[in-house]
Amino acid sequence: MNDLPELAPFSFELPPELVAQTPPKERGNSRLMLLNREGRGVGHHHFSELPELLPPGALLVFNQVRVSRARLLGRKADSGGRVEAFILQPPPQGSGAGDYDLWCLVHPGRRIKAGRDLIFSHPGTPERLSATALDFDPEGRRLLRFHFGDDPEAVLERLGHVPLPFYIKRPDESEDRDRYQTVYGRSPGAVAAPTAGLHFTREMLETLKARGFESTEVTLKVSAGTFAPLTRLNLESGRLHREHISVPEAAAAAVSRAKAEGRPVLAVGTTTVRSLEWAAEGGRLAPREGWGDLFIRPGWKFKVVDALLSNFHLPASSLLMLVSALAGRERVLEAYGEALKSAYRFYSYGDAMLIV
Repeated sequence: MNDLPELAPFSFELPPELVAQTPPKERGNSRLMLLNREGRGVGHHHFSELPELLPPGALLVFNQVRVSRARLLGRKADSGGRVEAFILQPPPQGSGAGDYDLWCLVHPGRRIKAGRDLIFSHPGTPERLSATALDFDPEGRRLLRFHFGDDPEAVLERLGHVPLPFYIKRPDESEDRDRYQTVYGRSPGAVAAPTAGLHFTREMLETLKARGFESTEVTLKVSAGTFAPLTRLNLESGRLHREHISVPEAAAAAVSRAKAEGRPVLAVGTTTVRSLEWAAEGGRLAPREGWGDLFIRPGWKFKVVDALLSNFHLPASSLLMLVSALAGRERVLEAYGEALKSAYRFYSYGDAMLIV
């Protein structure tokens, strides 16, 4: 638990058994808590009821990023000792064959000297991926020079493992390749899933479209920093880890149209909230692409987002603070208390909350 005193108001005790270790048997077969920002109490529902619970005319905004298989298992080329590397920011899509210097979390990191060669593989294929260890930084990240003989994303697809979060206490399995990925994701490059989107099936998307709900998409390439504990620097600077964001012209136009017509903008996931509010930092939403490090916490004046679909988050985390900024800290923690009593499943593979 983070011991910064400013985070104590956002802390709570979470029984380990409520941390979802596997996805529900069927995608979309999750519980859904309804929290009204204006009212009291919460409603207990099923995710299949989402179309009936959404505000009329809501514009749904999705993060259409795909998770790259950024976790690699291998050995030191000389000694055969085991090594694991978690790529923190994969190369961009369509990079092509060649050498790429990528920051990674490596185990055992500091025991690997600069110049050491590493070989990564995956059971069932003779293919190998080689890398050379370079420098490491004070945060414990290691720079590896990967020697890709093919497009990096294609190589990672064949040799990489699903980068499940640290709180899922098991190795990745074949099922995770599908379930730790949204059905609508297209742009690779994330090392963690936009988990609110994991609940949606193609059938649900069709139902929402048939009911007249408009949707649009942004892209935020979720980094491992999303799991990092908040630091004194974060609190004092008001900024977080950097992630690449794209809010295209089509999304900006759809949001502007919804606002002009008095229809609410509903963000599917906290990554979508950060994308939209980052693109509106100048005072009004406009198409924007680049690196964002927005820290949304209580006191934030929302310029775009009116409603949110999200999973249940880590105690004392930036994501919990973001949700509290939208719905109020006391209201959110009351709802979390109800979720604990009612045995909701928490985190990436857990249940969902709809804030309207």
